Amino acid sequence: MSLTLNLALARHQTLAGALLSAVLCVIPSLTAAAAEKPAVVQTSAAARTQPQAAGNTAAGQEATVSINQASAEQLADTLNGVGLKKAEAIVRYREQNGPFTDIEQLQEVPGIGLALLERNRERLRM
Repeated sequence: MSLTLNLALARHQTLAGALLSAVLCVIPSLTAAAAEKPAVVQTSAAARTQPQAAGNTAAGQEATVSINQASAEQLADTLNGVGLKKAEAIVRYREQNGPFTDIEQLQEVPGIGLALLERNRERLRM
């Protein structure tokens, strides 16, 4: 090989090594961030399997909310037909009875019926 080709190859190997080192330094922080579940998550319209009614959408995305982690304000902001009073009832139920084990269990909260649950099923997660 010529000297020019050897130098170019060495430079590319050095750059590739530096890039790999940088990526490996970032991976632990990414896995730590992924382990923390946010109470509200935006999902793309393509990720949803069923069309949803309008509301709480932004740029083709719809928010989902964890019924075990979200605050009353987050629940009220995300769920269709749930105001602050019903959201506070959900949080109060969760505090008194422990975390929800199934989304269907929301029907045990006063003021939450099957119709409201079905309307928000795609916005809810555990």
